[in-house]
Amino acid sequence: MINYKEFSKIELKAAKVISAERVEGSEKLIKLQLEVGDKDEAGEPVNRQIVAGIGKAYAPEDLIGKEVVIVANLEPRQLMGIESNGMLLAATNEAGEPIILMPEKPVQPGAKIH
Repeated sequence: MINYKEFSKIELKAAKVISAERVEGSEKLIKLQLEVGDKDEAGEPVNRQIVAGIGKAYAPEDLIGKEVVIVANLEPRQLMGIESNGMLLAATNEAGEPIILMPEKPVQPGAKIH
């Protein structure tokens, strides 16, 4: 069990899917470009790349424009040679399929999830 202080270290944020494509050689992995409110050194918006194992349940083209919830402060991880900078949050249904967590109403990309 973790305490609240440990839990509060996790940055959950709203994100908007800008693009999505299957990872070549994988049935499950989809590479997502997300608008998360990140900015570069000049203050210009930059997208964040996440690789998620949702490809058996979702078609990439159906994800574009959707709002999702991510863990934003994970260390980068390589999945099939592609860097993933966060984690998409999903539940699992009775059949073992991922169900992406999405805000009920529109939210600004980068909004903190409390």
